[in-house]
Amino acid sequence: MQVTGIDPWVDSIHEASEGRINISIFPAQQLGSAADHFDMARDGVVDISFVNPGYQAGRFPVLSLGELPFVFTDARVGSRALHQWYLDYAEAEMPDVHVCLVHLHDVSTLHGTEQILVPDDLSGKNVRPPNATIGRFVSMLGGASVQLPASDMRDSIARGVADITASPWSSLFTWSANEVVTDHLDIPLYATVFTFAVNRGAWDSLSDENRAVMEEHCTPEWSERIATPWIDLEADGRQRLIDDGGHTMHTPNEEQEQMWRDAAAPLMEEWREAVNAAGIDADAAYASFVETLESLSAED
Repeated sequence: MQVTGIDPWVDSIHEASEGRINISIFPAQQLGSAADHFDMARDGVVDISFVNPGYQAGRFPVLSLGELPFVFTDARVGSRALHQWYLDYAEAEMPDVHVCLVHLHDVSTLHGTEQILVPDDLSGKNVRPPNATIGRFVSMLGGASVQLPASDMRDSIARGVADITASPWSSLFTWSANEVVTDHLDIPLYATVFTFAVNRGAWDSLSDENRAVMEEHCTPEWSERIATPWIDLEADGRQRLIDDGGHTMHTPNEEQEQMWRDAAAPLMEEWREAVNAAGIDADAAYASFVETLESLSAED
C-alpha cells in the first residue's frame, strides 16, 4: 500500500533527471526487516530506505513527537508540517543519513477481539503497537506491548499472541487482519511517522545536476503528495468494515474521549524530558511545531 504514493515520486525523479536517476523499489522487507531500515541506509546496504523511526525506542526523540496520541487530525497537512518542522532538527538527530522526506500514514486507531472504548479496556491485554511511543502508552494503561511488524498483525491475533493491534483502517485488509478483529476504537488516536533516509555516500556522490533534482523531490510538498494516496486508501477501510458486517465501532462520548487524552498526557512530558536530555530545547521545539502546523492548517 505504501508504494501507492512512492511510484509517482520515483517516476517524477526519472523524468526530471531525463532518465539519469533510476530508483528500483523492493517492497515487503525484501532487503531487510523493517526495524533495520535506518541502519541499512546508514551502512549503504541500500541507497534510500523507507524507515519507521518508531521501531527503535528512544533513538530519535525529536521526531517521535509525531507519534504522540492526538497530535494530528489531518495527516496530509500533518505530513507537510512535520517535514517542514523537522528540517531544523534532522541534521542533529540523523547525522548519518540525508533525510529526504518525512510523512505520516492516515490518523489511526486500535482494533481487537473485544470492546475497546475506554483506556481500562487495554489493561491486561497484549497489544501490537505501531511504534515505541504507542507501545509505551499501552504499558502505561496496564497492557503488554508485543513488538511486531504490520505484516504479522493477523497471525499474532489469530494465534493469541496479541489481543489488539494498532493500524490504519485499510491496512487491516492489506494484512488480512480484518478477518480476525471484530471491535474498533472509533476515534483518530495516533499517526505513525515515516522517513526516506538516503545514504550519505550516495547523496554526496550525486552530481550537482542530479542533486538539484533530488532536492526538488525532498520537500514538505512532496511529503504530503506521497502521503495523500495512502491516506485516501486508508480512510475507505472504515466503511468497508461496516459494510462487511461483523464489526463493532466503539465511539467514545466526550467524557470517554477525555479519558484517553488524559491518559496520554504523560507521554508529552516524557517527550519533553527525552528531547531536553538530547540537548535540544523541548519547549522551543514544540512551540515551533505548533506554529508550523497552525500556519499550514490555516492555508488549507
